[in-house]
Amino acid sequence: MKDTRLNYTLNIIARWFVGLVFLFSSFTKGVDPLGTGFKVQEYMTAWSIGGFTFEWALPMANFLSVALICAEFVVGVLLITGAFRRLSAWLLVAMMLFFTVTTLIDAITNKVTDCGCFGDAVKLTNWQTFWKNVVLDVPTVWIFLTQKLRYRPRFERDMIILIAAVAVMIGFEVYNINNEPCIDFRSWKVGKRMMQTDESLQMKSYMTYKNLQTGEEVEIETKDWEAYQDETVWQLTGTRVVDPHEIDADGFSMLDMDGNDMSVDMLSSPDYLLIATLPDPDLDEIGPKGLRALKAVTQFAMDNDIQMVVLASALPEDVQSFLYANELQLDFYGADEKAILVMARAMPAFVLMKDGVVMGKWHYRNFRKVLDYDFEGNDKETEK
Repeated sequence: MKDTRLNYTLNIIARWFVGLVFLFSSFTKGVDPLGTGFKVQEYMTAWSIGGFTFEWALPMANFLSVALICAEFVVGVLLITGAFRRLSAWLLVAMMLFFTVTTLIDAITNKVTDCGCFGDAVKLTNWQTFWKNVVLDVPTVWIFLTQKLRYRPRFERDMIILIAAVAVMIGFEVYNINNEPCIDFRSWKVGKRMMQTDESLQMKSYMTYKNLQTGEEVEIETKDWEAYQDETVWQLTGTRVVDPHEIDADGFSMLDMDGNDMSVDMLSSPDYLLIATLPDPDLDEIGPKGLRALKAVTQFAMDNDIQMVVLASALPEDVQSFLYANELQLDFYGADEKAILVMARAMPAFVLMKDGVVMGKWHYRNFRKVLDYDFEGNDKETEK
């Protein structure tokens, strides 16, 4: 490749473009490396064929998640700073080849419906993800072809940048593993209203019509249906009903011992409700620190007359035995493991609800923040 000003300028533009995408992608996953670990497990399970499985690698999912996110961040930093240009070019080609092939197979088979390439921050379909990678492949090829243009190796400088990038991202990921994510892109973020508690709000029904002449689709309230009754112009393609009192989280439920979903009744309470989440079906995974935190918060709730319940994915009899063995006098409800993990990551975590709003959320390592919370001031902004 000729060393011209144009070629070198295009190399810089390509490196910055791909580098910024890699930095954004690694950051959105780095705020929740456990979430990426769950996605890695999902891929391992989905791609098991016949007698060939990845079950042996499932325990390594979180390690692979941390390593992948760190590698993506490091490549992004190297591209933007121009450090180790040959190494970064080869790493970029290898990663983009892997990403492109993986997302193409995923788009064709649809075994994993969301690749998780931007964590929970940005959701893309499988085909959108594949074409996004195809777009990135173009500057990737150019970066590889022009990697030697005006490159003057500066080993000490480049090594400092590399070590710093690894240290920053590893530290960032470790922090977010040991705490609730510093930025919550999920449904149950602090301050969000999960359901409406105003009893005067009524359900609304909607109808979707397609214009047979233009292909345009419009959604209207059912009460306006008369304006769309010309069957030569409009075709009914769908209906939906919106209940303002439903929980704004897909698949979430709080099942009592009889299998009744009590989520609406519990979360709509005008009083504080403290939920201790136990997502792992194996309750022994709580660990001694988690158990101490659970006992301390339970005692605090009892002393201050705050309603507290356990939300667990384990079998009811196992939860009952666990609570009895640890002398925890708490009501408990059942929920799907994934639904609980969307709510909070830790085992246990503590989620504070009031009037349908998420007032606070804490990792068990930060349980003292529950004890210090100002329950008298409803409007206090709560830290994770």
